[in-house]
Amino acid sequence: MRISRLYVDQLLAEGMALQLESESAHYLRNVLRLKKGFQLTVFNGEGGEYSATVSEVHRKSVVLGISTWQNVDIESPLAIELGLSVSRGERMDVAIQKATELGVATITPVITQHCVVKLTEERRLQRHQHWQNIVYRACEQCGRNVPPTLNVTTDLAQWLDGDLSTSRIIFEPGKNDTLKAHDQPNDGVAVLIGPEGGFSEQEVLDAEHASFSALGFGPRVVRNETAAIASIAAMQVLWGDMG
Repeated sequence: MRISRLYVDQLLAEGMALQLESESAHYLRNVLRLKKGFQLTVFNGEGGEYSATVSEVHRKSVVLGISTWQNVDIESPLAIELGLSVSRGERMDVAIQKATELGVATITPVITQHCVVKLTEERRLQRHQHWQNIVYRACEQCGRNVPPTLNVTTDLAQWLDGDLSTSRIIFEPGKNDTLKAHDQPNDGVAVLIGPEGGFSEQEVLDAEHASFSALGFGPRVVRNETAAIASIAAMQVLWGDMG
């Protein structure tokens, strides 16, 4: 039987009694349906994981008995920094979920010229919290104990001007060179995935001016979330810990 995993944003230590309230308690009690005596694994993103046992279940809270810490580390040796153009609804959710499962180190949602989603400052913060929860749930599912960094949505120009890996890739339809022709990164790579409407010519030029290599993605045009998933998987096979 598979042991359930839970991310908690709290201090963890061997031998402590951890009281969960609100969302975490609801998740254990009503979603996972764990009863008193059930065992699970908990982690807080600081590395490693703890064995735990449900010791008390109340209407609004759950208490866990925290036991042995284990140094479980399945992080990829390839630090992928994903600049992901914001797409609508579930497409963005899926891309963030799968990018987390595939081992990216950093995710930054970016606003590009042809984005169909318009976000106010308040909406950006709401979306960030929603996507952060998706990251945590994906880590629980895939076994990661160190969630990727999820940055607040930013404009493309600001992301391009950031402190990114020296190896940089932008995918653009029609380009002949592919990942196979790209030099293997030393330890990290920044990859930029476009919106549903594609990049503007100026955005591609701006990326190339910021030392991004424009690569093709094969003969077929794929959706935003498909491009993110497939490119990350391909990089992990070529340079990371898959395959």
